[in-house]
Amino acid sequence: MKYHFNLEYFEKSADYVKSKIDFEPQIALILGSALGRLSEDIKDPVEIPYEDIPNFLVSTVRSHAGKLILGELYGKKVVCMSGRFHYYEGYDYEQLVAPIRLFKLLGVETVILTNAAGAINTGYRPGDLMIIKDHINLAGASPLRGPNDDRIGPRFFDVCNAYDEKLRNLAKSLAGECALRVQEGVYAYQVGPHFESPAEIRFLRMAGADATGMSTVTEVLTAAHCGMRTLAISLITNMGAGVNNNRVDGAEVDQVAARSAQEFRGYLKHIIKHIGEEA
Repeated sequence: MKYHFNLEYFEKSADYVKSKIDFEPQIALILGSALGRLSEDIKDPVEIPYEDIPNFLVSTVRSHAGKLILGELYGKKVVCMSGRFHYYEGYDYEQLVAPIRLFKLLGVETVILTNAAGAINTGYRPGDLMIIKDHINLAGASPLRGPNDDRIGPRFFDVCNAYDEKLRNLAKSLAGECALRVQEGVYAYQVGPHFESPAEIRFLRMAGADATGMSTVTEVLTAAHCGMRTLAISLITNMGAGVNNNRVDGAEVDQVAARSAQEFRGYLKHIIKHIGEEA
C-alpha cells in the first residue's frame, strides 16, 4: 500500500484541532496502559474523539480511551493522547506517523511517551520505571518509509539523541521524588500482539536490551525526523517470558500497571513542571 503523507495531508488534522482551541501546546503526551488517568489532571480540557479528526487514526485497544485532550497540565499547555496506535492493530508502519506529525503542526516541541514493558534485565522487577536511553528495532521497518516531504524533515536523519539526553538527565535528577525504582535502559521494540518467546528474550538480552514492548519506537523515530525532543519512560509490568520460568499473563500486566499508576503519575507531574529548566 502506498501513502502520500505530505504536509498538506496533516495540515487538515491540525487545522481541525486548532479550530477547537485558543492556545498553542508546548508538550505532547502519549499515555500507555498505565497512565490513561493522568489526563484527568488536565485543567479546562478540550476533548476531541480521534474519529472526529480528519486524516487521523482510531484506537482499537479496549483499555485506551481514544481521544485527544488539550488544556493545562502542571503549568504547561499540553496536548494528550489517551490511547495510542500500534502496528498490531492492523495499521501499516507509514500510518503511525500521524500523531507526531499532528503535534508538530500544533507547535509542540517536546514529546513525553509512556508505555508498559516486560523486563529482560534480570535486575529489574515489576513496578520499576525505565527511562529509555536507546532502542533496538528488530522489526526492520520504519514509519518514514515512502515518499519524503522535505518540509517536514530530511530524507535521512540521525537518531543518536532520539531520546533527548537533557530530558533524560532531568528525569533522573527527579527520581528521588518517586517511590518506584527508576532505571535507565534500552527498549526492544517487538510488533506483537503476542508476547515474546523465551528464546527471543534470551536473544534480546544478549543484544543489550533491558525491556521490551510493542509501542513507542515508531513515535520516537517520527519525532526525530521532524526535530522534536522526546522523553520516553516504561513501566515494567512483568518479567519477560522464561526469565523466571514464567508465562506472561496480560492480567498481570494490567494489575501491576494499576498498582503503580498513581506513583508514576506523580513522577511525571514533577518532570512536566520542570521541563524548560534542563541543564
